Amino acid sequence: MGMLQEFKDFAVKGNAIDMAVGIIIGAAFGKIVSSIVDDLVMPVIGKLMGGVDFSGLFINLGEEKFTSLAAAKEAGAATLNYGNFIQTALDFVIIAFAIFMMVKAINNLKKKEEEKPAAPAEDIVLLREIRDSLKK
Repeated sequence: MGMLQEFKDFAVKGNAIDMAVGIIIGAAFGKIVSSIVDDLVMPVIGKLMGGVDFSGLFINLGEEKFTSLAAAKEAGAATLNYGNFIQTALDFVIIAFAIFMMVKAINNLKKKEEEKPAAPAEDIVLLREIRDSLKK
């Protein structure tokens, strides 16, 4: 019974639920960023580079010649898919930058919240001084 109660306490605690929500939102955010890279960024970069489709860039490690990555995969050929790597690296950079900006914004909000309580303490001291001077 003890282990079941410990698991229940863990699962119901706010930290576990917050973590689960974070993971779900993170997965959805990853899909959005992948779509941004695949559907918006990479076509523009490909167009600027003369119509290159990065997802189809590969190096064939065998002797046979293939006209596309799909044909090479269908034949079971060993390939280095550096186009997919470029897209994945761009996904990472965009996700990392977005998370950096989000953490920076949250830290700024935390700083503002920490600074707020200091101001009322000064007001209270001033009010006490005024009260004390009026009593005299």
